[in-house]
Amino acid sequence: MADEANMSEAELARQKRINDWLPITSARNAKWWYSAFHNVTAMVGAGVLSLPFALAELGWGPGVAILILSWVITLYTLWQMVEMHEMVPGKRFDRYHELGQHAFGPKLGLWVVVPQQVVVEVGVCIVYMVTGGKSLKKVHNVLCPRCKDIRTVFWIMIFASSHFVLSHLPNFNSMSAVSLAAAIMSLSYSTIAWAASLHRGVVEDVDYSYRAKTNAGAVLNFFGGLGEVAFAYAGHNVVLEIQATIPSTPEKPSKGPMWKGVLVAYFVVAICYFPVAIVGFYIYGNSVDENILISLEKPAWLIAAANLFVVVHVIGSYQIYAMAVFDMIETFLVKKMNFSPSFILRFVTRTTYVAITMIVAMAIPFFSGLLGFFGGFAFAPTTYYLPCIMWLAIYKPKPFSLSWITNWMCIILGVTLMILAPIGALRNIIIKARTYEFFS
Repeated sequence: MADEANMSEAELARQKRINDWLPITSARNAKWWYSAFHNVTAMVGAGVLSLPFALAELGWGPGVAILILSWVITLYTLWQMVEMHEMVPGKRFDRYHELGQHAFGPKLGLWVVVPQQVVVEVGVCIVYMVTGGKSLKKVHNVLCPRCKDIRTVFWIMIFASSHFVLSHLPNFNSMSAVSLAAAIMSLSYSTIAWAASLHRGVVEDVDYSYRAKTNAGAVLNFFGGLGEVAFAYAGHNVVLEIQATIPSTPEKPSKGPMWKGVLVAYFVVAICYFPVAIVGFYIYGNSVDENILISLEKPAWLIAAANLFVVVHVIGSYQIYAMAVFDMIETFLVKKMNFSPSFILRFVTRTTYVAITMIVAMAIPFFSGLLGFFGGFAFAPTTYYLPCIMWLAIYKPKPFSLSWITNWMCIILGVTLMILAPIGALRNIIIKARTYEFFS
């Protein structure tokens, strides 16, 4: 018995040593404002710049309604996740899949959550590689229109070089300055997008009707618009990992400061998303580009500045999503494969991950178009309705109570979004496939 007790103590010591090394659990001293700008950085991605285009596909009434409904639903599901983080006394669900395992069982929970979470997090990292590279290219072309054209793949490599350095920051708290800069940049380029559009004035012969000439085309574009809105609200995949960095005691649980940070973050989301979407569509109508910064042709210095702000922001966003992936990989290596926690292990795994996402982004610079299709299966579940299913499975609210009805409404809307968004995205892929070139 003594040997067994000693082994148990040794195993507990080993687990503590591993948890003190892993990126999600190594530092639990974050302030509430850390959660605010981490959530802004994760949520307000470059997807905000496509919202006027999404509104053009959805139309005035449905588009504004869907934007508001998505904001309300995702705020509600985020609140659920914050509440469920410490629902079991003395235990914290530090990762999305741990909450899934508690709700659905050890094996099913992993299979339900991890594949979807990986699609979202790795997919977003690749998209941000492409976005960062294209934005750098745009800055170069705007400031030096007569300079020799440099291929996008080289700009992606330049953008990736920053991540080969930043990816070695050990945890969320160590990258708080990067995340804060990214959050400020997201607010800055969003403000430039709508303020410069408003200053420009409504374009001549503006048209607010659907771009497609046929009913079938309008319906399929509508489905595509749903996917673009879903992509804009994709921050839930890292919310538990962010909350895990906040200290917690029975008297002062982490949900208090975390929720305060979330409310600030969602206020910033509102003042970024709604003005950009509504003003952008109002000014340009259905002629608005997929990226509203492209519709803004002058002044050149402002367009360059906005694209530079996008670059800084997607650097921070990449790191937020990558940190969750690093935690998954490093947890698997040290807990399942019994590697010793070390600098070499971390250096090799993180450098390899950045290199893989860079190579995929270089090979498939049209990846963002594909993500609308694949992401529809993962963005909608993890953000819109998977937290609701977990809530019903764990708390079991009385049938037809307010909680039961609210959760089922979110589930129905989320499943509808998951089915319809990929249909619209697949149609866009088919239409644009002839323009897709590998390593273009």
